[in-house]
Parts: sequence; C-alpha cells; structure tokens
Amino acid sequence: MFQSFDTKYISKTKFLFFTGKGGVGKTSTACATAVNLADEGKKVLLVSTDPASNLQDVLEVGLTNTPMAIQNIPNLYACNLDPEEAARAYRDRIIGPYRGKLPDAVVATMEEQLSGACTVEIAAFDEFTNLLADSSIVDAYEHIIFDTAPTGHTLRLLQLPTAWSGFLEESTHGASCLGPLSGLSEKRQIYSLTMDALADPSKTTLILVARPDESSLLEASRASKELKEIGIANQALIMNGLMQSFLPEDRISSSFYQQQRKAIKQIPDDLKQVVIYSLPFVSYSLTGVKNLRYLFKQYTMPAIPLEVESQTITLPGLNKVIEDFSVNDTRVIFTMGKGGVGKTTMASAIAIGLVEKGHKVHLTTTDPAAHLEFVFQDTQLNDKLSISRINPKEEVEAYKSEVLTKVSNELDEEAIAYIQEDLNSPCTEEIAVFRAFAEVVAKSEDEIVVIDTAPTGHTLLLLDAAQSYHKELARSTGEIPESVKMLLPRLRNPKETSVVIVTLAEATPVLEASRLQEDLKRADIVPKWWVINQSLYATKTNDPVLKGRAQAEIAWIQKVTKELTDKCAILPLMSEEKTRIEQLNKFIN
Repeated sequence: MFQSFDTKYISKTKFLFFTGKGGVGKTSTACATAVNLADEGKKVLLVSTDPASNLQDVLEVGLTNTPMAIQNIPNLYACNLDPEEAARAYRDRIIGPYRGKLPDAVVATMEEQLSGACTVEIAAFDEFTNLLADSSIVDAYEHIIFDTAPTGHTLRLLQLPTAWSGFLEESTHGASCLGPLSGLSEKRQIYSLTMDALADPSKTTLILVARPDESSLLEASRASKELKEIGIANQALIMNGLMQSFLPEDRISSSFYQQQRKAIKQIPDDLKQVVIYSLPFVSYSLTGVKNLRYLFKQYTMPAIPLEVESQTITLPGLNKVIEDFSVNDTRVIFTMGKGGVGKTTMASAIAIGLVEKGHKVHLTTTDPAAHLEFVFQDTQLNDKLSISRINPKEEVEAYKSEVLTKVSNELDEEAIAYIQEDLNSPCTEEIAVFRAFAEVVAKSEDEIVVIDTAPTGHTLLLLDAAQSYHKELARSTGEIPESVKMLLPRLRNPKETSVVIVTLAEATPVLEASRLQEDLKRADIVPKWWVINQSLYATKTNDPVLKGRAQAEIAWIQKVTKELTDKCAILPLMSEEKTRIEQLNKFIN
C-alpha cells in the first residue's frame, strides 16, 4: 500500500524535524531513525523539544539539556531540552522589569498570559535556535534530529515586525498569549537565519508522523498546509502503526484492520501530494535500542513468546461513571483530553446513560463530523435528550471579527497584522468555543448539560483575569459576556460540575492528560474521573500482535490508577460491526 519507511529516503538533509499530534509515535520514530543512522556510521544528535517528552524512556537513559553520548550506540548523542523551564526563564525576562512597579495582581495576570502553549513553543524554539546557532555543535554532526517541530503559527509570528516591538507592552488592548518578543529581541537575526534553514530543502526535511485514523490524518494535513505556507515544503509523511494482517476469527483484529483501511481511503487530498511511507503496528513496546532496531526491519512479532500475564487489572466500565453523576446530581459534565482519544464518543455515551436513568440531558459538541442528530434519530431517547453542535470554525471567525472590529480604527496596519496572526493561536479557539458553550449552558434549565471538549486551565485563568479586570487580557474584546461570568464559578463548583479526562493507555496520551490535569488544578478545577478508552488490554483479543500491545498497556493503566486518579474507568476498543447507537449502548450496559 505504502512504501516501507527507510532512513535512506530522508538522509539527504542535515536537519530532520518530526512532528505530529500527541500519541502518533513521533518520539519512537525519531529515536528509531537516529539509531538506524548511527548504525550506518553517521554521527547523529537527537534533540527533544516536546513538553511531554519521553525520549529518556524510549532510549532508557537519563538525559539533560546538554548533548551526551548514548551507551552501546556508537555515533549517537542525545539531549532533552526542557521547554517548560525555558518558558519560565522567558517569562522572567519579559515580566522582570515590571515587578515592584505594577500591582501584584497585574503581574500575576501577565504571568498567566505567558503560561500557555504558545509561550512554551516559542521558548522551545529559542532553545533549539541556541543549539543551531552554535557552529561547533552543528558542524560536529552529520544529522541533527528534532522530536517535535514548531507550528506554522509560531513561525509566522516570528516573521512579523510588530511581534518584536514593545507595542503590546504599552497597548491598552492587552497582550498576546505568546507575549511580546522583546525579551528575545537580541536574537532576532539568529531566529531569521534559523527560519531560512528550516525553509531550505537542501538543509531540512519535515517528517509528518500520523496514525491511520481520521483525527490523526486531519491534524497532519493541517500541519502540512501551515508549514507549506511559510516555505517549509520538503515534507514526507510516515503512516505509523499500520496493521499488516489480521485474524479473520478475531473480531477485534479484523475490525481494527478494517478501520485503518477505511481511514486511509479518506486521507485528505493535500496529503496525497506528500510522499507517504509506512511503519508496521508492532506487538512490542518501542522502548530500548533492541526494539527500536526491530521497527525498521518491519518486525511485527516479538522475538520470544509472549509471557503469561502475572496480574489482572480490574476497573469499572463507563456505567459506574454515569451512576456516580446520576446519584450526585451533577449538572454540568465536561469531557476533556487530546484529539483522537474519543471525547465525543464518551460525552455521547454519558448523555445516553443519564437519559436512561430518567434525567433530562442536553448534549453539545464541537465535532462538526459527529452528526449527533443522525445518531440519535428514531430512538426512544429523543424526548429527554436535546442536542446542539457548535462549529469551532464559525465561532472563531465570529470572535476574530469582533476583536478586529474593536481595534481596526485605533491601530496601524502592522499592529493589526500581529493581532490577526495572534488570533490563530490555540487560545483563540478555546476562548471562542467556550463562550459558545457558556451560551448553551445559560439557556438550559432543569437539565444536565454534557459538554464535549472544555478549555484548559490556562484559558480559564485568562478568562477569569478578563472578568476581574473588565477586559480580556489575552486580546481585546471589551466586556466578558454575562454567560461566561456566570459559568466560570459554576465550573469550579465540584458539587455542580465534573470533568472527565479521556485518554489512551499509551505513553504520550497519558503524559499529556497528566499535564492537562495539572493545568486544570491551577484554575481550581480537579477532574473527578479518568476514562481509559480504546483499550486493547480490555478486549481480551487473541491476535498475537494486538495482545502484545495489550500487555504494553499495563504499565500506563497502572500509572493512571496509582499516580493520577483514584477514580478510573476502562473501555475496550470497539468493533464497528454495530451501529453507532448500539455501540454507545454497549459502553454503558
């Protein structure tokens, strides 16, 4: 179907950037590439700039921000840049001059502005720019591999003159969630040279990593287009985790295989213009040098028979989550998690379960492809279940228009261009969608509201700052809507509102969900339940490849249940043999 991936296809450039949504296998693929090139006798530096990096887990060594030789792999060196630490230093450089001069509350608000994903990303860019600017490091290696590349949004901001000025520090319209770049202004020329290198096809190859599933491929498509727009056109796509075969007698095995093939048939048109390679779905965990070497040899089976499981993990299903919400009369329920983990499905199943217990429920989602009205039509649930669908694109466009209308007569073209680009940040969609959610909740009475996808703690704190200071400090929109003012306190009330974190039993989804939980706690919101979705461990599959991966899930299930929450449910990977409504009913019964 696709040509098997081999490092010879991408080894013509010195800089190799691996990017993709969380959980697609960026780190393991980058590590396997680094090991393979080193085995070929090339001197390689592997660098992670991922806030949820598990580079040290994959290589099974402790790493710092200084390149170090990896034992037993001649020619391979690695370092783990900590963008969170870099972001803290970045905030100190920008906010430091204002400490003692502005009220403490205002300084605290500025610190929150600079705690978002955009700030972490620009700080990470600063870190690897420092590395690339050091000719003694660059010249010492034949290849430098980066695990996680900057987004097109961040790179476009770096190209805007206003981003480097003090304009936003003095403006009454508030600052970007990225923050003014004056704290890094002395590096502007170095940044420019770095971006030139990124766009040079003789120096840089961008490798998009995706799973053969719809959400992963859509994210790869978005990233590909964003980066092409700023000139990074030398791209390749790795379709990671592709099932090579299936057991016809194993329902889970055959269903999983067919789901992947269906997603591939619907691959976005723009990705079809990118060279696509594949790597197999393997039964073993991609940690340790031995297993990394197996990957590019297309091994899908472990070298030794699977060990008999020495323990059994017993966790409740979603019905226990629903029972808890029903008994405690929870009125607002959010499902949260990274893209592709099944938030919409969980929200729908929770809504159905609560309706079956006699509650009147309103379900709202941001998934334009959910087609919830179709899923629930002609069912006995309709008299107690109302549904709405919020279109993020429409909400963001309306929000951008509102912002730009307010500032268009007061700012020059450069400043407006900055704000237009800043409005492409992740915070914009969260704020715009949250306002729409707030309107839904405000209009709903005498019913439970189940909301698919909620804003992060960072965005909630930005909105809280806007409420406190009568302006939204993330960007100017004037007064906060009354519905948002009313919903923020409600969201913080555990007797009224609960958050369900949805994850997969894999390294990156669990690590990112853990970061999400900590983010929410900063905003005084403590998630009540975690749901481990699409678990192979919970399927009892007999397919040897899937069963091997199921055993690898055990460590991550234990991390969730022993370290992250005391209330966890688990749901098996479901086949698509049943209709959508039948599948949702199976989750809750």
